[in-house]
Amino acid sequence: MNAALFNQGCLGVVLAGGKSSRMGSNKALLMRNKTAVNGKENMLSFSKNLLKNIGINSIVVSGNIDGADVNSENFVTDQFAELGPMGGIYSVIKKYQPKSLLILPVDLPLMTKETLAQLKIKGELAQKACFFSDHFLPLYLPNNAFVEQFFTTHFLQYLQGNKGALSEKNNPKKNGPSIRSMFAQVPHQVLAVKSPQCLFNTNTPQEWQQAQQRFSV
Repeated sequence: MNAALFNQGCLGVVLAGGKSSRMGSNKALLMRNKTAVNGKENMLSFSKNLLKNIGINSIVVSGNIDGADVNSENFVTDQFAELGPMGGIYSVIKKYQPKSLLILPVDLPLMTKETLAQLKIKGELAQKACFFSDHFLPLYLPNNAFVEQFFTTHFLQYLQGNKGALSEKNNPKKNGPSIRSMFAQVPHQVLAVKSPQCLFNTNTPQEWQQAQQRFSV
């Protein structure tokens, strides 16, 4: 896939690189009760369709997903393992250099296209990173000079200074810099969410069951 095709507008990014350890199975492959065109819809397809439905034509998936046909998708493997969402975001920017990104985690089964569209519009108007109150994800992120400086200084310096810590098991520093740390250097705007239930994320079977009760048809 030609990376130049992705740097003209907003790139949709589905974050699906987590280990899903608390869920016990890959969250991206959880099947929704809602029927899609080709049968039941999993969370990966649901997340991609949300991005498509607000007019984003270029979409990539951050992370490797067992059981998915990686040849038919634009998958981006993390350049640095075990760094959480920031590792995925860095790898996507490094590979495609998009003008901006709309980043959606794969574990938001109650997200709506209206909420995502609000985030994208506000971000484009403000030309700043935008996220909802008390939730750093989903995130609209312009790939501007502030973001570039953060990744080329703070992020890479963190990696070089913590090589040993990142290679050790059960080390609290292993997950790397947080999204919060990025906003100490990157201009941003915090938005009020009209439908708070949209931000309900599912990390456990119990939470997934609660979500299913809300979107079942």
